[in-house]
Order: sequence, then structure tokens, then C-alpha cells
Amino acid sequence: MASDYYQTLGIEKTASKDDIKKAFRNLAHKYHPDKKGGDEKKFKEASEAYSVLGDDKKRAEYDAYGRVFSEGAAPSGGAGGSGAGFDGFDFSDFVKRAGFSSANGMNVEFDLGDMFGDVFGGRGTSARRATRGRDISIDVELSFPESVFGAERRVLIAKTGLCNTCRGSGGKPGAGEKTCDTCNGKGQIRETRRSFFGSMQTVRPCVACRGAGKVPAEKCTECRGHGVVKKQEEILVRVPAGIDDGEVIRMTGAGEAVAGGTAGDLYIKVHVAKHSLFHKEGANLITELPIKLSTALLGGEYSLKTLDGDMTVKIPEGITHGEILRVRGKGVPVSGGKRGDLMIKIKIDLPNKLSKDAKRLIEELKKEGI
Repeated sequence: MASDYYQTLGIEKTASKDDIKKAFRNLAHKYHPDKKGGDEKKFKEASEAYSVLGDDKKRAEYDAYGRVFSEGAAPSGGAGGSGAGFDGFDFSDFVKRAGFSSANGMNVEFDLGDMFGDVFGGRGTSARRATRGRDISIDVELSFPESVFGAERRVLIAKTGLCNTCRGSGGKPGAGEKTCDTCNGKGQIRETRRSFFGSMQTVRPCVACRGAGKVPAEKCTECRGHGVVKKQEEILVRVPAGIDDGEVIRMTGAGEAVAGGTAGDLYIKVHVAKHSLFHKEGANLITELPIKLSTALLGGEYSLKTLDGDMTVKIPEGITHGEILRVRGKGVPVSGGKRGDLMIKIKIDLPNKLSKDAKRLIEELKKEGI
């Protein structure tokens, strides 16, 4: 076998796991012995390289010490190997799906789907898929003040939940349990398959008893032994203060339930209605306050509606257009019980028309250099 696994796969030492998977998949398609123009030796070399570099622990050992492997074992299928396979690889579905002919005319019982399912993150066994319930996503509408101060929403969701009668066990309450006939109480099913490298044995959880080794003596009449039922459930959603439009809240375990496994999650996407006066910038609230020219010159007081109620704003004399007044502690709540600030941007309203008296006064001001 090649001494440099990275060179075998044609990748750099800094390659990611996705790069390693892609490189191996390309070589497997190219060199599989059952394919016309295939190369058995190079196929085995690529498989050995992937069995090491595709495993984080083995890759770290290889990078540090070379071809030294956990538990003192060389990679399967290497020199002197008996064709025991590589970490449980099974190459049959690859042969079938790629249209490869059977080796030596034999009816080879390969199932490469298991390899590309478990190794490449694709489809797995039905038992593994059933260990976690589906996620649910919903949308929630909030007013602007609710997004600032936080809010609570009660939502009614139709989903798969645990059976209230059997609490997910699937058995009739009080009926007890019995040994699973499918796995004889072991909780696992052993399967032996032939592959290109020889016979390989795999172990998977028993689907009938979900790996427990026992099943209910009598099925629950409510859920018919499934442990879950379709039902409507009211969920309390607590929206934190300061949330922005488009943010998503995740509620762990509030999704669909699955018997013998973990419930999925609930994702709530928040939509915040726009406010006519305010918008947020971080922890601060921003608004505009139109004032008269005379107030800008002489100062004065204005009443301003805020999210906390009406407040009086003192305008200093000589304020300019676009200047900002800061009111501390009237913004968005943040951690520690503190709040951001209210930022008031001054907008000086100039009259479109002036009376004769107003024009005369302005002329007097002009003479004063104002």
C-alpha cells in the first residue's frame, strides 16, 4: 500500500473531512474492480487511506506517528489482511447504483448504500432515523414594543406527541413486558453480508423493541403500541427582550416526539411590526423630534410619546438641525437589568410661508447677523 495516505487520495494535509470524503468517492467510482477500467490495487489503497483519514482519532495518530492505529490494529484490507473490511464498510449498493457488473459473473450481495449512508452522512438505518423526532417551525408576529420589552405567546400546534395513556411505552398500563421475539431479548440484530473484502458482520438496534430487549405484553389501546399519537398541544413561547425582526427562537424538545427517542425541536421565527416613531440600533431606541425655529434659537420644552409613556424633553437654546439628545436608560433592556438609551434626533421645521410681521422680524434678525 502507499505510504502516504494524503498522496493516495490526492489531497493536502490540511484537507477538511468533506474534502476527504469527496476525494475517496471519486476514486472509488474510478477504480472499483467491477467497473470497466477499474484497478483493484488502487481501489484498496484508496479504501485504506479513507478508513484512516476519515476517522478523526486515526487521522491524528497517523499525522503524529505514521501508520500506527488505535488498539494496535492495522487497517482492514491492508497488506496481509484477510479482507475483513474497513470499519464496517459495505460496498454493494455502490456496485448496483453505479451499474457495475458482478465480480467474476457472481451474484454479489453488496449493499454500498450502508457505507454511503453511515460514512457520508446520507441515509442510515431506519432504527437510527427513528431516534429523534422531526423539528417544527412556526412564525410569530410581534408589535414593536413587544420586541423591545419581551412577550409571551401561547401557540396551538398539531404534532406527534407521546401517548398520554402509556407515556410513550406503547404498552397497556399494568400489563407488564415480555422478551422480544425478534432479537430474543438481546436488543440487537446481527447481520452478516458478503462484500468485496469478504464477509462482514454488522450490529444494529432491534427495531421491534428499540434496543431494550423487551416489548409490552399487551399494546396500548390509545396509540396501538406506537407510543405516540397525533394531537394538539398548547405551548408557551417566551420571547426575550430586544429580539430583532427575523430572529429565530429554538425550543429544545418541543418538536415532534418519537417513542424510545428524543423529541425534535421547535423553531419560532419572529416577525416584528414597524413602529411609526421608533426604530432600534443595538440597545438604543432612535426617534425624531420636530421643533420650531424659535425653539431651536431660544430653547424650550416639548412633550414626547415614548414606549414608557409621555415625557418632557428640554430643548437647549441654540440647538442645531440633526443634533441628538440622549436620554439614558430609556432604550432596550439588556442583561443585568440595564437598558440602552433613547436617542432623540432634532429636526427643525422651517415655515413654508411667512407673514409680513414675521418677515419684518426676520429682517431685524438678519441685521443682527443671525
